Amino acid sequence: MKKAAVTLIVALIATGMAGAQQGDTLVQYTPDFKFRDGIYLNFDMVRANSPVPKAKLFTSVDYNDKDFFDQVISSDKIYYYDNMGVRQELEKDNIWGFARNGVLYANVQGNYNRITFFGSIIHFVADVTTSSGYNPYGYYDPYYSPYRSFYSPYYYNPYYSRYYDPYYYGGYPYRSHSSRTDLQMFMIDFETGKTYEYNIENLEALLMRDPELYEEFVSMRNKNQKKMMFVYLRKFNERNPVFLPDSR
Repeated sequence: MKKAAVTLIVALIATGMAGAQQGDTLVQYTPDFKFRDGIYLNFDMVRANSPVPKAKLFTSVDYNDKDFFDQVISSDKIYYYDNMGVRQELEKDNIWGFARNGVLYANVQGNYNRITFFGSIIHFVADVTTSSGYNPYGYYDPYYSPYRSFYSPYYYNPYYSRYYDPYYYGGYPYRSHSSRTDLQMFMIDFETGKTYEYNIENLEALLMRDPELYEEFVSMRNKNQKKMMFVYLRKFNERNPVFLPDSR
């Protein structure tokens, strides 16, 4: 109940901030586009190009410090003033990301990763740490990934329940665990703001919004699909441009 209340408050604050610049002119996104610098609490603020600006952040960090945002997000909580002038706080792990010098950085597991390709389908690379379960005989389970399926995007689900596992019992050490960090590629759906693992299955599902392009892609052999994934992602973005409020 407390989590739901906090989420509602953040959503209302974010909506107010995003709505403060509704009169902005919409422009088609190009690689030269600059996002407004600031903290983006959620993806709605990205679409509105309306972050919490530096001037509304409550911090002792010098606004002119070149590492300003790195230092602000190094704290456990972000403090800022809403449109009513009331100070708010938010766990840093709950923010979507930030923009510095017009460039977006997305939060994945507390690390902020540069968005290198923006459009209707956003593409970026991130360091991801996964906990790898080992069974009593010591082999690595390669099938775990929180981002694997288009139909199960990586977001909190209160209805999720753990499948039966005879080697798991409340943390009792019947099985050992280790962690590993790997570079992984991701996509963000501009329409929904959801993040997905960059794989053929997920890309196919996103391409369905452009039936002609989708039919071209699925008609290829699987081996060729893998080689052509980024080509079709780029084609989709060219055929389905996004429009954002001008930063000027």
